[in-house]
Amino acid sequence: MIVEIKSLIKRYKDYIAVDNVDISIKEGEIFGLLGPNGAGKTTTINAILGLTNIDSGDIKIFGRNMRDGESEIKKSIGIVPQEVSIFKDLTAEENIAFFGKLYGLRGKMLKDSIDEALNFTGLLGNKKEFPKAFSGGMKRRLNIACAIVHKPKLIIMDEPTVGIDPQSRNHILHSVQKLNEMGSTIIYTSHYMEEIEEICTDIMIMDHGRIIAHGNCDELKELISSEETIDVEISSVNYTIVDNIKSISGVRDCTLNDKKLKVISDKKSKNLSRIIETISNTDSEILSLNVEKPTLEGVFLTLTGRTLRD
Repeated sequence: MIVEIKSLIKRYKDYIAVDNVDISIKEGEIFGLLGPNGAGKTTTINAILGLTNIDSGDIKIFGRNMRDGESEIKKSIGIVPQEVSIFKDLTAEENIAFFGKLYGLRGKMLKDSIDEALNFTGLLGNKKEFPKAFSGGMKRRLNIACAIVHKPKLIIMDEPTVGIDPQSRNHILHSVQKLNEMGSTIIYTSHYMEEIEEICTDIMIMDHGRIIAHGNCDELKELISSEETIDVEISSVNYTIVDNIKSISGVRDCTLNDKKLKVISDKKSKNLSRIIETISNTDSEILSLNVEKPTLEGVFLTLTGRTLRD
């Protein structure tokens, strides 16, 4: 395990920000941490980084207790904060050099690491430029370059794609996956559900300081997925279709609006083929068919009862 947290509790006077949380993150994972604002995500991350004193519990990083080896542990962690943390009056190259030196890099090793970080984030051609003239996406990529210059084993990314264009977002998501392939374990927080679905191998949802769900994307969807919705557009109206589909075992409801059928069916019934066959046995043809799948956002809203930005 790269990260092991047991019975973590953090209070602010009478307010419990993190309430008896257990987290285990395996080496090689992209671990998604989700939760509404105030759920306890940031406090948990700060505890992992040693930035917050905890009231009780145990935190081990790379198998070592944070209390005993904090300095050495931090040398192998990279952090990409939500707020861009770069110096606008230093060039891109000088920014990365500053953070590289903080991690003990010097001489040729520092120079090579800077070029690698710039090349990885697509900023090698901008190394002599000042970030105050950069776009939002370029600043975010420079933020990542500063976090990975020392080749950390664990990278914590706190909403690294906030407020940037789709092209830069795709570049960063690809970079996250590439870093993972190169050996880094990643903790990733985001308010964009599609990002978590796309890249995370393990996901944990927090609310009110507690873990309320944990698993991979498919496992989380199973928590709320007892039915599926099938939308079918047909060539001509035939009301006997509705009655015939309703008679299929596992179908909960079927409605016809104009030439569009909406069928709600038990997910485990697996009767899509029977629905198609029923329609095919009439004079109507199927013009389009879509099976609505549960989404991670649907899981989140069902479990927390509120939106991420609430």
